[in-house]
Amino acid sequence: MSGIEKPAIEKIESEKQRYSPSEIEPKWQTRWDADASLYAAEGHDSGKPKYYCLEMLPYPSGALHMGHVRNYAIGDALARHMWMRGFNVLHPMGWDAFGLPAENAALKNKVPPRQWTLANVAAMKVQMRRMGLSYDWSTEVTTCLPDYYRWNQWFFLKMFEKGLAYRKKSKVNWCPECQTVLANEQVVGGCCWRHEDTVVEQRDLTQWFFRITRYADELLQGLDKLEGWPEKVRTMQRNWIGRSEGALVDFSVAGSDAKVTVFTTRVDTIFGATSVQLAPEHAVSKAFALEDDALRIQIEELLEQQKKARETDALGAIEKHGVFTGRYAINPFNGERVPIWVANYILADYGTGAIMSVPAHDERDFEFAQKYALPMRRVIAPNVDTNDLALPYTGEDEAVLIDSGEWTGENCLEAQEKMAAFAKSKGFGTPTVTYRLKDWGVSRQRYWGTPIPMVYCDTCSPDEPLPVSESELPILLPEQIDITQTNGSPLGRVAEFVNAKCPRCGGAARRETDTMDTFVDSSWYFYRYTDAKNSTAPFDSDKANYWFPIDQYIGGVEHAILHLIYSRFWTKVMRDLGLINNDEPAERLFTQGMVIKDGAKMSKSKGNVVSPDLMIERYGADATRMYALFAAPPDRDLEWQEEGVAGISRFLSRVHRLVTKYAATCATPNAPSESSETSAGQALLRRLHQTIAKITHDFDGRWHFNTSISSIMILVNEITANESAMDAGEVSPSAMAEVLRGLTLLLAPFAPFLAAELWETMGGNGVVFRTQWPIANEDLAREDEVEIPVQVNGKLVNVVKVPAESDEATVKSAALADAKVIARIEGKTVVKVIVVPGKLVNLVVK
Repeated sequence: MSGIEKPAIEKIESEKQRYSPSEIEPKWQTRWDADASLYAAEGHDSGKPKYYCLEMLPYPSGALHMGHVRNYAIGDALARHMWMRGFNVLHPMGWDAFGLPAENAALKNKVPPRQWTLANVAAMKVQMRRMGLSYDWSTEVTTCLPDYYRWNQWFFLKMFEKGLAYRKKSKVNWCPECQTVLANEQVVGGCCWRHEDTVVEQRDLTQWFFRITRYADELLQGLDKLEGWPEKVRTMQRNWIGRSEGALVDFSVAGSDAKVTVFTTRVDTIFGATSVQLAPEHAVSKAFALEDDALRIQIEELLEQQKKARETDALGAIEKHGVFTGRYAINPFNGERVPIWVANYILADYGTGAIMSVPAHDERDFEFAQKYALPMRRVIAPNVDTNDLALPYTGEDEAVLIDSGEWTGENCLEAQEKMAAFAKSKGFGTPTVTYRLKDWGVSRQRYWGTPIPMVYCDTCSPDEPLPVSESELPILLPEQIDITQTNGSPLGRVAEFVNAKCPRCGGAARRETDTMDTFVDSSWYFYRYTDAKNSTAPFDSDKANYWFPIDQYIGGVEHAILHLIYSRFWTKVMRDLGLINNDEPAERLFTQGMVIKDGAKMSKSKGNVVSPDLMIERYGADATRMYALFAAPPDRDLEWQEEGVAGISRFLSRVHRLVTKYAATCATPNAPSESSETSAGQALLRRLHQTIAKITHDFDGRWHFNTSISSIMILVNEITANESAMDAGEVSPSAMAEVLRGLTLLLAPFAPFLAAELWETMGGNGVVFRTQWPIANEDLAREDEVEIPVQVNGKLVNVVKVPAESDEATVKSAALADAKVIARIEGKTVVKVIVVPGKLVNLVVK
């Protein structure tokens, strides 16, 4: 034995086969870090088909948790797979680094926000590298740095020039905890999106807005083209945009020059209007209140009720109260006087702040009329002879008008068009469209955000703000300032920032002290990835036009209204500025499920996060990320179980042992499969090619990565079951090499560290995840037999095997001939045999 005892040799061999992620993974990460080109995309003149794979960029909170890992593991597996399929892949990462959380954390920890944020970025990047995520760090974007936010300012100036950025006084949402204004989209259930227990207040402030409503119709119509987006996201956006077709109709106020304009989607019911109702803050309500102290007190009480309901998002369920003003409006269609009421459920900033109340044909109006004994008048019915209707009756498609003057007998839908046209011809109305979508309020009264590039000059422009010159950009955010005071914007207390020179007259001017909403940063960051170091433009148009639209965008459904609708708006603005050609940012969108722990979404605020660092220390990065893909379908919520990570680690250890054991054999050139292969070899090759076909289909289809990994486990079980045959030489070297190399390539997108180690051990050439993806042999992948579960009255009895292409009659015969089935139905009558092709047979018996 040349001086070495057999037990010692066995020990050495055992050590070689031992799976040690703590040794394997740092080794490969060091190598990958040393090769800057490894994950770099090729230029836009590449001859390969392009693939832009993107996960939503994170807020740099300082640490990843398993919720992040799941998101990034999905994108990473996809990017690696597409490299292996021969695509030119762009897979970037950056940091959504501005915003309130960083500022609040900095206040709490007494560290400047910039220092806090960049330290967190560095820490999270270390974690991402340790996870083995395949990002091209040469394209990295950090939104709080001037080389990025200067282009926020540039876009602001372009929008101002096009009339898309403007300033106005309006009722806004104020978070008392954030001490800033929130966009409508950032109010969830009446509370701040960042502080779910903080009720949002209503305030009147002068703010900057982006005119997103100019694109409302295009944003709505574009959803029909986004077939690669989840329907739930498209539905949420449709509902948020909230397009309503109808008519504006003017009711004059009797005995006055005033008028009340109402918006209605059912002008066909106007002959049934028995009152007009105003919001407490409507201009006509205020005018009446000035003339009548008693009425003013009642209106103020209604307004207070409304404010409380709005602040708790309970307006839809508010107990309806109103007060009769003593005044009357004139219905322009029939000249009838109808009473004017003020009601607590009518909003001044929704529609026109006034409605015509038709209680016979509207549930909300019916409830109000019942409470205050207002008259109800039927004016539509299923046909002209029907009067005995349960109220309120809201029919439209099949209904016709009754008691409606010259329009009596008309179909409702046809009458709506004709009556709106009549109102327009007579000068008291017009057909119109309204939207639930409101313009995007982008002013924030906080420090940590992009300074708005506008100034105020009392000398030459006392009424209008002025844009700074593009040559002044970036307007830098001061670094060393006191942000502890919360009365107004912190920038307003920094004289060297506020004091500026007027771009028009050259005199003294004041800078705008509000900063931009952080969603400005995330509305276009993915374009910057295509040309991240450009110092003369946001990006090169040729590069952006090559990469866009994004082929696959991955992120949480919670961004459906906030980020995703803003980014669609921004894309259309950039298109109209001539910067890009595409209409939409992403061709396909995938919304992953949440990671749940202790019954709640895993998040720092919930205190239920699991650190991937701890999991990596115990089980390795491959096991940690592979568990995130295996434990549930990627679009479903995942219930966290650490034992699942341990189980994946044990599985990877089995793979490592098998491949290492036969590595010398696998180093043999991978020859084509031999027709004379033994039955054991044929079984292994069949299982391999079935697995290749399954996983390829999963990547091309619905991303059932959990079943992809299950199929790899089945392949490994098949190899293990044939291990004695392999040891006995009953499987050819070429078959063994093909199977184990194929296993390693299939594993590469899910466990890249182990795959790289095994590929090297087997003598594989090049980088494993730049090696061609295996192609399934259709003849080998085809199932000769399929297993069909057989149920009796819905309960499983047995599984029968039938030829793969069996017709329904053959499947029935096999089920009825099975011994266990015969025993179960003995003495009973088979009423029906239900065959679900390729799935199951159910016998209904009595």
